Amino acid sequence: MNDRPQLKSTLIALPPAQVVTFKSIVESYDNLATLRTEDPRNSHLRLYFGADQACEVERLLASLAARFQITRLE
Repeated sequence: MNDRPQLKSTLIALPPAQVVTFKSIVESYDNLATLRTEDPRNSHLRLYFGADQACEVERLLASLAARFQITRLE
């Protein structure tokens, strides 16, 4: 029996000037997702989250789309 949580991720790109603010907002949602810079030159960020949180992460990204220029890369 495997009790480890199943992780999912999504890769996005943002304009460099928006990264810090975006990261601050995502991190304010305790235990929802972890954000890592995958490609700093191109401002590619990967969000890691539990499979059971996928709907919440999608809602968050949808709500932030009006404020940030989020490009999905996967």
